[in-house]
Parts: sequence; structure tokens; C-alpha cells
Amino acid sequence: MGFSTGSFIGGMILLMVAILFLLILFSFVPLGLWISALAAGAKVGVFDLIGMRLRRVSPAKIVNPLIKAEKAGLAVPVSKLEAHYLAGGNVDRVVNALIAAERANIPLSFERAAAIDLAGRNVLEAVQMSVNPKVIETPVVAAMAINGIELKAKAKVTVRANIDRLVGGAGEETIIARVGEGIVTTVGSSETHKDVLENPDRISKTVLSKGLDAGTAFEILSIDIADIDVGRNIGAALMTDQAEADKRIAQAKAEERRAMAVAQEQEMMAAVQEMRAKVVEAEAEVPKAMADALRSGHLGVMDYYQMMNVASDTKMRESIAGTQSGTAPVDEQ
Repeated sequence: MGFSTGSFIGGMILLMVAILFLLILFSFVPLGLWISALAAGAKVGVFDLIGMRLRRVSPAKIVNPLIKAEKAGLAVPVSKLEAHYLAGGNVDRVVNALIAAERANIPLSFERAAAIDLAGRNVLEAVQMSVNPKVIETPVVAAMAINGIELKAKAKVTVRANIDRLVGGAGEETIIARVGEGIVTTVGSSETHKDVLENPDRISKTVLSKGLDAGTAFEILSIDIADIDVGRNIGAALMTDQAEADKRIAQAKAEERRAMAVAQEQEMMAAVQEMRAKVVEAEAEVPKAMADALRSGHLGVMDYYQMMNVASDTKMRESIAGTQSGTAPVDEQ
């Protein structure tokens, strides 16, 4: 009886240990993923899944893309998928891009796709754009012809992704900037705006001939002018502004000359006033000089009276001469 009880307890302990081991194993090893991979023919072992757990890699993000690649006929090693995941890449998107490229007969290796994905570009979108080109619409670009008339043009650029230049190639902003530069160059080199309005394809031909897709991640297929409108007469506006500026300059120079004339007139008036003051001062010295001459005996009384008579006669003659000429005599103080 004791022997059977001990055996029963030992068996229960072994059963509990086995159940606990299986629980730990099933929680640590994604058995469902292993069965799915086995059913799909994907080469992934249990120890590979355990290694993913130890390396803190989500097995589902590796096994599911692996199954998808296997079903699509792509031979992608598990180690490369796991390395790309550890590098911060999107494994599922890379596998989808490889499948799409294989279906479209576009040569694309896993290393190239992984490099494009790690570079920050959407490799799946790039493959889709290689199959189905994308249309980029530029903003309105304003340019002025030689005759001064402004033209506003909008272009649509059809581009296809260049897989080989996705890593290190310029993006859509560069394409838009270069097309805008081509529009400005074409319109600016035209004699009149009518030349561009009559032949809008001149812009497309000029832009395409410049090879604007060099160094970019795209290949330009066509450039079409979607809309072109006539804007302002910038040449006339510039001439008007120049005439107004010349007018203001002339007015400023005239004002400067007037100010100089006024200043010169004021200087002359000041000089006249100064001369008058000196004359008055000199006339004030005459009585003093006569008094001194009288005191010193250089001038006699009869000489003084004779001088006054001469002055009176002179004043009378001037008065008579002024009356005969029709002018009123000047009353001198």
C-alpha cells in the first residue's frame, strides 16, 4: 500500500514537471508559427525560433514574411530577414517589394531592397511607381518674358522610380525645383510672351533637353504644361517706378538748388545790412570829426556855413530834378 502511494505521488510530480516544462516551452517557443512554417515549406527550425526569442526578435515579424516569400517562390534566408529586422528595417515591406518586383520582372535583390528600406524610402512604393508612373504637379511658376509681360505656368511631370538611384538620389522637391527653373529660363529667353503662348511645348522641350532627372531617384518620362496665364505687365510697372524715382530725384535736386539760392540771398542781405551799418556808423563819425576840426582850428565857421550852403544847394537841385522827371522827391531823414 505504501509502495503504491509513493509511486502515485512520484508519478504526479513527474506529470506536473512535464506539464510545467511544456507550458514554459510553449510560452517561449511559438509552436503555432513553427507549424505554419512547416506546412508552408519554409525552412525554420525550433531552435531558430528559440534564438529569435533570446535575441528579442519577434518571431511573427520574421516567420510570416518568410512564409509569404516561400509561397511567392523567393529564396530568402531567415538570417537575412532577422538581420534586417535588428537593423531597424521593415521586413514585411521589403518582402512585399521583392514579390512585386519579381512579378513585374524588375531586377531587385534582397540587399538592394534592404538598403533602400534602411535609407528611409518606401521600397514597395518605389517598385509600384516603376510599374505605374507617378504624376507630380508643380506649383504655379511666374516668369517674365523679354518684353516685360509676366506668364504664370503650371506643369505636370510624369516620373518613374529609378531603383538603382533610390539610395542617394534626390527626391520630388528637386524635380519640382528643376522644372520651375526650366520654365523660368524658357520664358525669360523668349522675345515676347506671345511666343510662349503660341508654342507651350517649347517649355517641355527645353526642360527635357536639360536632363533634369540626373542625380535624382526618378526618371522623367514627360513634362506637360497644364495651364499658362498672362500676368502683370512688369516691364511697364518697372518703367513707371523708374520714372517716379527719377521725378523724385529731380524734385530733390531742384529743392536743393532753391535752398542754396535762398541761402545765398540771405547771405547777400546780411552783407548789405552790414554795409549799411558801417555807413551809418561812418556818418555818425562825421559830426564828431567836424567838431574836432572846429576845436583845433582846421575848420572855420565860414567854411562850415559854406559847406552847409553847398549841401543845401545840392539837395534843392536833386529835389527839382526829381520833380521834373515825374518822381516824387525822396524825403531823407
